[in-house]
Amino acid sequence: RYEVSEGDVFFIPAGRIHSICAGTYLAEIQQTSDVTYRIYDYKRKDKEGKERQLHTQEASESIDYTVLDDYRTHYTPRQNESQLLVDCPYFNTAVYDLTEPMTIDYSDLDSFVILIALKGEGILTIDGEEHTFKTGETLLLPATTKEVCVEGTLKFLETYVL
Repeated sequence: RYEVSEGDVFFIPAGRIHSICAGTYLAEIQQTSDVTYRIYDYKRKDKEGKERQLHTQEASESIDYTVLDDYRTHYTPRQNESQLLVDCPYFNTAVYDLTEPMTIDYSDLDSFVILIALKGEGILTIDGEEHTFKTGETLLLPATTKEVCVEGTLKFLETYVL
């Protein structure tokens, strides 16, 4: 159990049991998968008023019972540069905290890119087209995106697959 604060990052490898407490605003980024096993669901109900299905047997067979001392990603926040938070075989996630204009080059990347605005507001020029981008919004950039110019005071996450 962790007390959380703005800017906290946790990397929970696949197969690890985890839950998120009420009142927590987060971005959960995960590798592509068609499987989620629920082992407990706080008696939440689906749209028909029935408790959602649990998968206790399947979950027990796929849980990774390894326990680490600390799942928190420790980093020192920096401004006006990309800061890598997660580098795993499935995806990379970085945070940008910009107060100055920046151009991000995606020309060598063969992946879509997901941008999630955490705080602030800016103008993103994506391959020549302007878009307003502000707190709480998400942009999906196609793999054909060559560059993104960012202006404004904006903190955002960047994620792409490897």
